[in-house]
Amino acid sequence: MKQFSISRDTVLIGFLIVIVLILVVPAARPQTSHLALAAQEPPAGCDPGRSVQVSGTAVVNVVPDRALIQLGVQSLDSSLDKVRAANDTSIRKVINALKALNIEDKDIATDRYVIMPVKDYDSVVIKGYRINNIVAVTLRDVSKTSDVIAAALNAGANEVVNVELYTSELRKYRDQARDLAVKAATEKAQALAGAAGAKTGCVLSINENTWSYYNGWWYGRDNSNVWTQNVVQNAAPSGGEGIPTSEDGPVNLGQISIRAEVSASFSLK
Repeated sequence: MKQFSISRDTVLIGFLIVIVLILVVPAARPQTSHLALAAQEPPAGCDPGRSVQVSGTAVVNVVPDRALIQLGVQSLDSSLDKVRAANDTSIRKVINALKALNIEDKDIATDRYVIMPVKDYDSVVIKGYRINNIVAVTLRDVSKTSDVIAAALNAGANEVVNVELYTSELRKYRDQARDLAVKAATEKAQALAGAAGAKTGCVLSINENTWSYYNGWWYGRDNSNVWTQNVVQNAAPSGGEGIPTSEDGPVNLGQISIRAEVSASFSLK
């Protein structure tokens, strides 16, 4: 009988423990689970399960106010000392001609200086030396572009390597193009949603690709993509002045194009 009493008490205690676990532990679990689910719920009007994906593009055409001109002197001689002396003399004349046009020293820099041996094809015998000396000129008055090129050639330069026109306010126009592209994408999403009998909610994702290219002389004029854009805007030069021109030379300044592209996803409600 004593052994039976002990076993009965043990069973009773175990039964009470099981009841406590059933009543107490599950009561805490639903609250924790409910809070976790509530934290994961999207805000009102932002259902990622229903969305519309669009893209927006904007181009801001800007009159350039800076020019980067690369001018070179290439010299050839059988003697290294002679070719160095000839090249040094010629490049010094070119630099002096640039300074005569009020271009400051800080805006004239050696961009590349290369000495190459001259050989016959498939031979190791050196017949002479060629020096290629390139100077880069930053021009802050772009209307002088043609004058600078002409002056350099008259002074002894025999290469015009590159002419690049750009704006000193790139960030300003880049931000402007980006804003216009986002606006275009938003309006496109609203139009698509409206056509389907819905409305746009929150922005689920957005990606951006912004770049610029020269739309004028030297690389050729290319307007083929203008007609496919959502927004095209011409920006006036700073200070309201007109477009600078170069009437006596081959350089037509034209405009540079700052382009922004965005792709975005909006929820539908």
